[in-house]
Amino acid sequence: MSSMEINRVLEQIRALQSQTKIGQAQPSQTQQVNGPGEFASILRQGLNAVSQTEQRANQMTEAFERGTPGVELPQVMLEVSKASVSLKAVSEVRNRLISAYQDIMNMQL
Repeated sequence: MSSMEINRVLEQIRALQSQTKIGQAQPSQTQQVNGPGEFASILRQGLNAVSQTEQRANQMTEAFERGTPGVELPQVMLEVSKASVSLKAVSEVRNRLISAYQDIMNMQL
């Protein structure tokens, strides 16, 4: 995945986050993370948001399959797409963290 595609995915996530009000107390881009506890907290909030998005997509899919009134195919497809984009973003963050860790471990002292 190129950096341009990653930036596009991140922009989509930010847009979805602002639309759905996910992540109640996440720091803005100008704030700094002050230690491993805050980083872990922010990471946990992000993973919880992705989990909620996937659960919502599963619930919508099941409701559509049951024929629940008011659940339309475009809504289901939108929720599934949101979940997919969220999962791809988490995978990319994981890949970047692993890459950073490997770079640090390969540094000579």
